[in-house]
Amino acid sequence: EIVRHPGAVVILPVLDRGNGIEIVLIRNFRIAINDWCIELPAGTRDRDEPVEACAARELEEETGYTAATLRPLCRFHTTPGLTDELMHAFIATGLTHVGQRLEADERLTVHPASIEEVWKLVDRGEITDGKTLVALMAAARNGLIPSGGINHQQAPHRPG
Repeated sequence: EIVRHPGAVVILPVLDRGNGIEIVLIRNFRIAINDWCIELPAGTRDRDEPVEACAARELEEETGYTAATLRPLCRFHTTPGLTDELMHAFIATGLTHVGQRLEADERLTVHPASIEEVWKLVDRGEITDGKTLVALMAAARNGLIPSGGINHQQAPHRPG
């Protein structure tokens, strides 16, 4: 059984605060897990919609920001054992606040956080969303955001 999917985007919005950067996270209610998720803005492509246009649209709808620059980070299959969904990750910079345009069924709030706090959320296992983790790691790997390192004392133990 395969879920056919038109593809999607995830956006890593970076606010330059002069003395450091903040990542614009959202807190989104996810029915599949019946819980709130801390994640990056994302969304499904409309039929034949270019991925860049989808990223710009989703960024504004969910966070209320537009970006001067949307730069591709990577693309990845979200769950290739279940779906053919291909997700494109972008980093958004030069942000301007214009106001959210949420869809009727969306339950989310915007939470900018310092890059240090974002990595603490990752270390504590409070960010569990795969697309968010992939986008953060791709941006850090490419030197676009500070890596923050891994706090081995707080990271979950992996048998080994």
